[in-house]
Amino acid sequence: MTKRRLPMAEHADTLSLKALREFVTGLVKRADGADTRIEKLEAENQRLRDENDQLRIENTRLKVDNQLLRDEIARLKNLPPRPPFRPSGMEQAASDKTDAGKAKSARRRGAKGDKGSVTREEVLAASVPPGSRFKGYKDCLVRDLVVRADVVRYRRECWLTPDGRTITAPLPAGIQGGFGPNLRRFCLMLHSHGQVTTQRLTTLLNDIGVEISKRQVIRFLTQGLDGFHTEDAAVLHAGLVSAPYVTVDDTGARHANRNFHTTHIGSEHFSAFRTAPSKSRLNFLALLRGNYQDYVLNDAAFALLEDRQVDPALLARLNTREPRRFANQVPFLGHLAEHGIDIFDRDIIRPFAEAGIWGAIRHHGLVGNAVIVSDDAGQFRVGIHALCWVHAERLLHKLMPATPGQVKHVETARELIWLFYKLLKDYQRRPSRRAANGLGVRFDRIFSIRTGYGDLDKLLVRLKRRKAELLRVLERPETPLNTNASERDLRGFVIKRKISGGTVSRNGRQARDSMLGLMKTCQKLGLSFWYYLGDWLGMGMPERAVPPLATMVAART
Repeated sequence: MTKRRLPMAEHADTLSLKALREFVTGLVKRADGADTRIEKLEAENQRLRDENDQLRIENTRLKVDNQLLRDEIARLKNLPPRPPFRPSGMEQAASDKTDAGKAKSARRRGAKGDKGSVTREEVLAASVPPGSRFKGYKDCLVRDLVVRADVVRYRRECWLTPDGRTITAPLPAGIQGGFGPNLRRFCLMLHSHGQVTTQRLTTLLNDIGVEISKRQVIRFLTQGLDGFHTEDAAVLHAGLVSAPYVTVDDTGARHANRNFHTTHIGSEHFSAFRTAPSKSRLNFLALLRGNYQDYVLNDAAFALLEDRQVDPALLARLNTREPRRFANQVPFLGHLAEHGIDIFDRDIIRPFAEAGIWGAIRHHGLVGNAVIVSDDAGQFRVGIHALCWVHAERLLHKLMPATPGQVKHVETARELIWLFYKLLKDYQRRPSRRAANGLGVRFDRIFSIRTGYGDLDKLLVRLKRRKAELLRVLERPETPLNTNASERDLRGFVIKRKISGGTVSRNGRQARDSMLGLMKTCQKLGLSFWYYLGDWLGMGMPERAVPPLATMVAART
């Protein structure tokens, strides 16, 4: 039986009523079938989308769990956890490439700078035929390094005076324990600047011809450095008194088989490193206090206690309207106990200890009006505080968007922040009140955006609450926008930690911090660390006398 085809090509007027009804009924059935198929396809497409979103969320969760396991493995190995994201690249994107290219092309190759420091001169004769005429000399500078063992026997005159005393001629300056100052300078330079371990340094010296033990090398590097420690403390004091800003950061360290923390404090002209068992705010304030040990209860101390929301009744008993200074911790704790404060409860005593140290810092004129730029670690949030923009933008990389829409919202927010960061750098070069007002309005507009992606919206709200610290540069244009300087300085410490491991003795820990800080300070001041060591060890010539670094830091800032 053949299926009857509807007369599609015929005009409707030529069809009978029955045929017309059959034709219309067929069209309706076809349309209903097509709609049903479309609905099924849309439902299937939506199911696949939902399944894809669930897989994305599950993939994100697995990434987070994997990173947590990696961090736990690093913790068990006493290693710092690895960041789960790449560097943002915001600083490179916001840099002025044209200016950098011009500065690079402006450098010209010229005469060598060591032409005036020729140590010796030799005349080389040429073999010439008879009758040749002498036409002068053709100079050629050759740079070389002489490394050899120099064993000197000093024959010291001994005299017996009429009154029976024996007078012996003194040794030259810098000689200690049968070793000259140049040998010690060589050890300090290679260990501090060259990252050479004590074992390799000992092997190198023995190969050259210097008979020395590893124990003696360690003595060179850790003992008899009181002058360097004093210089390092003076540099930190001068920087905290005179610098308009300081950047701070910290990293893990190993000392005496325990986990310690090394804090960096520095600016454009100085660097200082301090290693301690804690990285709390109390420890950071103690570092800012320098070598002072006193506690002071003054207006600055009570202002900090009010910010910490300490019980007003306790403050009323302590506040005598007159500053109280205590020589050290013992009388300070006694004073607190006399006024009814439980000094054995850490949670209660901690804000009072922080306030006492902060009052001493202000009393001695340290920090002053300087801006403290940090990565938003809680211990650094004291005084006039500014946030690092690189670390703030890095929070976007910690987000785990699960859908394409969320990925697009994160990328859009990142682009807006990168552009705003570039505008801040332009403002630093050409500050003006009008530009500052415009940047403040633009900041509010960017961080008031609501995307519907919950984690991103919460992050924008969080950053908006820190507006004053993120826009500190508008009132203090000299303030850096990031803590890259501290991270660069700490990189040298991290490399040394990887190569040499940790320290064992207190002398070794202090020597590592002081020598690394002095080396970085010399680099920032444009000084040769080699000549600086020679000058301090009694080898400097009058024309190469290096002034105290603290004086140079204060003069530069």
